[in-house]
Amino acid sequence: DSRQMKNGGMYIPLKGERFDGHDFIESAFQTGATAIITAKDVSYPDKIVIKVEDTYQALKDMAIYLRSHRPVKVVGVTGSVGKTSTKEIIASVLEEKFKVLKTEGNYNNEIGEPLILKIRDEHEVAVIEMGISDFEEMHRLAKVSRPDVCVITNIGTCHLENLGDRDGVFKAKTEMFDYASKDCFVVLNGDDDKLSNVKEVNGHAPVFFGIDTDRDVMAIKYESLGIRGTKVKIKYFDKELDTVIPIPGYHMIYNAMAAVCIGSHFGMTLDEIDSGIRNLKAIGGRNNIFTTNGITVIDDCYNANPMSMKASINVLSQANGRKVAILGDMFELGENSKELHKEVGQAAVGKVDILVCIGNLSKDIAEAAIEGGCNTLYFPNKADFEENLSAYIKEGDTVLI
Repeated sequence: DSRQMKNGGMYIPLKGERFDGHDFIESAFQTGATAIITAKDVSYPDKIVIKVEDTYQALKDMAIYLRSHRPVKVVGVTGSVGKTSTKEIIASVLEEKFKVLKTEGNYNNEIGEPLILKIRDEHEVAVIEMGISDFEEMHRLAKVSRPDVCVITNIGTCHLENLGDRDGVFKAKTEMFDYASKDCFVVLNGDDDKLSNVKEVNGHAPVFFGIDTDRDVMAIKYESLGIRGTKVKIKYFDKELDTVIPIPGYHMIYNAMAAVCIGSHFGMTLDEIDSGIRNLKAIGGRNNIFTTNGITVIDDCYNANPMSMKASINVLSQANGRKVAILGDMFELGENSKELHKEVGQAAVGKVDILVCIGNLSKDIAEAAIEGGCNTLYFPNKADFEENLSAYIKEGDTVLI
């Protein structure tokens, strides 16, 4: 990003759907860049200019080179739902003992993942979130990161436009294993019907965690603390850990179990792991809870698919006072989009006091919710909703966005 250059920085212009970073080379130099990598012919005699065929490839090539020249261990995290929150809780645990680099915010794609370039000598572990929407994309990501640890949270109904069905999602996500280290430690959700069939990766059996199935790593007791989180007892083989996950949601139990597996793998004590879980902080757009003008807001607005929307509705249902859910369209769901939107509407029945649906596709959420007797408002766009905001939301409400 040309606006974020610092003195001595190198600017790498990338061409996207709407912008071509090459148009901002001048701006990058003005902001403080002293070097650029470019795919276009440009003339800056007093600057360092490196000409390449493809700036995306250059970015990845540099990341691949750096990965092979740093002794850092890499934890790769993927899955249909919960990648970011799992990455955050794993990093929070590992930070109790190690110098950790983690994917920033939601930079989890082919542009963001080569932020592995930020690895420095002091880093001992890098926790990399790996998001994909098509076949072969994970191969390209894993070729850069070469994970020593692979974590897959679940196989859900996202990016079906390209991946077809859950079998396609499974195939695409597990491409991660093809570039994992030969002694890779694999951690999988044993309650997921697709992942539970993985018998070995590079000759090593995965470690499975679960709530509904009997696994080596299990949540054997848990108690909701409402939107303040969850109290949980986790069994890790022959050891037990009592902890509190400070971010609400049943799904967070799975994320915590994954973090216990990773912390134990890296030789951490149960006390260190417990402290890391309790110190977890939410990030914007991912189950981030705050209060404004007497209204509690659950900010889960970064991106959504049917699984994550239902999980968020379940979190909202645990709040005190009136519960308002504001839901938008879910994209890239393929031919079953209509049915998948309707499922979300059905999931809201009995769990929210007011459901607000905004956008063309969300009309299906609204119709299914109305059919189930849920108090529902539908708006084609945000502007229409915002016109009478105070009529729908009151002080004391808890609002999921």
